[in-house]
Amino acid sequence: MKKRIRLIFALVACLLIGGLVNSSVMAMEGPADRKERILANLKLTFPQLEQMVVTMGDIEPSGYGSLDEGMFIIGGRQKQRFLVSRDDKKLFLVSGEPIDVSLSKDEVAAEITKRTATAAQKAAAIREELASNISNQPYRGASDAPVTIVEFSDFQCPYCSEGFKTVEQIIEKYPNDVKFVFKHFPLSSHPWAKKAAIAAYCGALQKDEAFWTLHDNYFNHQKEINPGNVIAKSKEYLSGSDIDMAAWSTCAEDINSDKYKNASTAVDADLALGKKLGVSGTPGFFVNGLYLNGALPIAAFEPLINAAKTKNESAKF
Repeated sequence: MKKRIRLIFALVACLLIGGLVNSSVMAMEGPADRKERILANLKLTFPQLEQMVVTMGDIEPSGYGSLDEGMFIIGGRQKQRFLVSRDDKKLFLVSGEPIDVSLSKDEVAAEITKRTATAAQKAAAIREELASNISNQPYRGASDAPVTIVEFSDFQCPYCSEGFKTVEQIIEKYPNDVKFVFKHFPLSSHPWAKKAAIAAYCGALQKDEAFWTLHDNYFNHQKEINPGNVIAKSKEYLSGSDIDMAAWSTCAEDINSDKYKNASTAVDADLALGKKLGVSGTPGFFVNGLYLNGALPIAAFEPLINAAKTKNESAKF
């Protein structure tokens, strides 16, 4: 029994001495040594880091208890912030900035009320801005509808063709409640998008039906169109329409004509307006001034449509 007790004491002593030695070694480390050791441990946990160039910035007090903070950079671009305990026993990878979760229920409710009011004011300002930019433009739905949806879109964008399908569903479900207006937002990365936008604009100068004919066909036959055939395809789509094709061709094709230049300027103006209102990608929608981004299902629109119907905000359009 005495031998067992002595053995236990010896083991405990070794563990304590080992811990003290390790702490002593860490205490003697400089900042560079600590960073090197932490980085080695990270590579042990994430072996894939061995194949990458990884650097680490300074490790400094975080202001959160006994935690320090730092950042390592992968490949010179990807940054990863972390928090680490002073003894380096626990390192936490941080995906974002700290969030204050100390507000009381009453303070949360007050903040929601404030944000709701701010969003309503912003939406009202956007409705007024859009109102002066969508008059006398082709639309679908009811002219006196309580809800106006303005879409900023790109005829070549695959996501926009999905948005096109959603808009069709909306108009079918809310024929008397929604007015839909299309605004051009051709991305520079899409080589035939602006050509199509100009062609559609030129069609609208003569008849709304010509615009919608091109609009629908561009989305329905998007994969068949390329920069070399977009005008030929446009003529094909318009072949059954009752418009002056020679005048349309001058507007859509003759880059030296005033009509073409005016059409190009109008498309650019749509693009500038969308950027001004906060559109960052396509498709972008404004439902009575409230912004929705992306190829969303009809379920994403319905709460805004129903809320706008009850508020009767359409007078701004």
